Amino acid sequence: MALDPQLLDILACPDTHHAPLDYDAGGQTLTCTECGRIFDIRDDIPILLLDEARLPQGTDTEEGAN
Repeated sequence: MALDPQLLDILACPDTHHAPLDYDAGGQTLTCTECGRIFDIRDDIPILLLDEARLPQGTDTEEGAN
């Protein structure tokens, strides 16, 4: 099932910039147009939690480094 277009119009990245999100229906993800974070959609519910977002591949960050 696809997300409601009206919902997609109001969803934004939860980070401080609140940028719009691009919807990938096939991958069931939303991607921030500014920071590139990838938010999963599970059971037709967008998971817009910064701690659960994935960073784009190739992003150099200290997160996950031990």
